Amino acid sequence: MAHVKTYRTNVRIGNWNEDLSLEEEAKKEYLEKKERGELTAQKVDFLKLNILRPVKLSVTNDGGLHFGDIIMLVNEGGENRECSAVSINADVNSLSKAPSPGVQAPCGISAGRGLQPCTRTAFTITSVDGSPEGSALLYEQSFALKTTSGFAGGLFLASELRSFQKCAKKSRLQEVNLVDSDSFLSWWKIVHFDPQERLENEGLPVPANQKVLIKHCKTNQALAVLGDQVLWTTYGKEYEVTAHTFLDSHKAEQDTNHWMLCTSDPAGDSLLLFNRPVSATSLF
Repeated sequence: MAHVKTYRTNVRIGNWNEDLSLEEEAKKEYLEKKERGELTAQKVDFLKLNILRPVKLSVTNDGGLHFGDIIMLVNEGGENRECSAVSINADVNSLSKAPSPGVQAPCGISAGRGLQPCTRTAFTITSVDGSPEGSALLYEQSFALKTTSGFAGGLFLASELRSFQKCAKKSRLQEVNLVDSDSFLSWWKIVHFDPQERLENEGLPVPANQKVLIKHCKTNQALAVLGDQVLWTTYGKEYEVTAHTFLDSHKAEQDTNHWMLCTSDPAGDSLLLFNRPVSATSLF
């Protein structure tokens, strides 16, 4: 008799009425959120649909960079990292609702291995000294890098001195992020990657699709990608981007500081230097 059930499985015990009400309320809330598109999965899909939308980069006819050009910032890679591009590291918490959906500041950046020109990877070379649009960008000339307008929000790539409260998440070096205002914190300049040729090239037009250094005007630190600092993002595993000058034994900047401001091929279909298939090999 000790093993005989004293009630059936359909007998309601405990706070069954309260549990039933909570279950029905949760289901109702789920359906309402789904109808409004507020589920996390729906937000992620919406974010990726818009931020990965293809963008046409500028085509350079004279081989140089100009104010108003839409470019990608690409690092060729090195010993511990693959080729990557500076990318908007936006998640669902970075989305604004009003006046229209889009990326809001402040927003982080990372270096992604996806080299397709899109809203996430496209930046506009913007004048800060009154230079007219279409004029050549010169070595050592101050400029700003701005995300495309619309969903990307028209934000500026910026940095400031490292502090205990404000620094890169992984490396704790000088942070680089996106802000909504153009100030001295968002001013950058191009420097020749070879220290021995900097004086000779100062004031000359900056070539597109060639290795250069991108230095922050206020702190004089060079933009860098860190292959040993991996970020988990909505878009997969990516590298941390910071403002820090890494020197080798000859006092020259290492390849972590080498960047190319890439334009499109004449057909406007792909990067001029990276229209070959990217290796699917992963370091992770």
